[in-house]
Amino acid sequence: MPPRRATTPQSVTLRDVAKSAGVHLSTASRALDPTKRHLIADTVASKIAGIADKLGYRRDPIAASLRTRRSKLVGVIVPDIANPVFSPIIAAITETLSAAGYSTIVADGGQDRRRQSALVGELIARRVDGLVLATVRRDDPILKECLREGLPVVLVNRADESDSVSSVVTDDRAGMRLAVEHLFELGHRAIGHVAGPAHISTGYLRRQGFEEAMAARGLTLPADAVVEATAYEREAGEAAAAELLKRNPKLTAIAAANDLLALGVYRAIAAAGLSCPRDISVVGHNDMPLADMVEPPLTTIRIGPREMGHDAARLMIARIQEPEAAVKKVVLSPSLVVRASTARHES
Repeated sequence: MPPRRATTPQSVTLRDVAKSAGVHLSTASRALDPTKRHLIADTVASKIAGIADKLGYRRDPIAASLRTRRSKLVGVIVPDIANPVFSPIIAAITETLSAAGYSTIVADGGQDRRRQSALVGELIARRVDGLVLATVRRDDPILKECLREGLPVVLVNRADESDSVSSVVTDDRAGMRLAVEHLFELGHRAIGHVAGPAHISTGYLRRQGFEEAMAARGLTLPADAVVEATAYEREAGEAAAAELLKRNPKLTAIAAANDLLALGVYRAIAAAGLSCPRDISVVGHNDMPLADMVEPPLTTIRIGPREMGHDAARLMIARIQEPEAAVKKVVLSPSLVVRASTARHES
């Protein structure tokens, strides 16, 4: 008699799990589906999950998607995966989606619009259930393409001017007002701004916040007191700050539109033979991971990236479940984090 073939994980079925657990097939199905596990008692669900692990059972996502017409996949596109501010956003999105039974595909869209459009097309072809975008511009044709496809979309850390999709952002104007107020209270009056790219909501709104705060304090804002960086990159921040210092040699403080730009400002200050904060105080924006580890530790505006990611994922789940639900915009309140890059200015 030939030896009995051993059961392998590939041959274990849901029916085998249900039989071993002594429960109905539908009960086993609910216990192993993260979106339905709450429908049965925790003790029963835990018992079934333990038996499934012991037997080596794995859910077949392809078969499930054929039944439900949902892939349980959500695409997440960021403009620069190496930018530290996106790490906690991505981690929180993945964590929240995973708890609801979704897997994520994270892609680096870069700055090239054709690359971003191609990525969106590839994810649509993979039948993702929705997209979380951190790449949109204020008026973005890629977003319009997603809407034409009827694909659920949520924006994170970016907004479009049409307000046609749900989004999670920080109050960018308020953040820059906090930066200027902090510098003003330290005695600074000659304050410059390294702005982010104006075609992106964060760059546009933070510049508005800077100008509003300067005007509210009655501070003169020369036309050359603001220099726009070409990208949210350290090198671009250095180039913009060098130009700003060349135009305004009497500046005593610089508010940057994000932390990477602020690190570029550090380099421009050093290249000019000056020091921070003795000669020029610097404030960043975002409070990216390790902002407290640079020298000097960076005073910045905290935006709560993990909260942003969790909220974006929750909005995505809601949008998938109710495609016709009203658009919702979540605006988080920023806060000032004071470190050693800012100091009192004695006039």
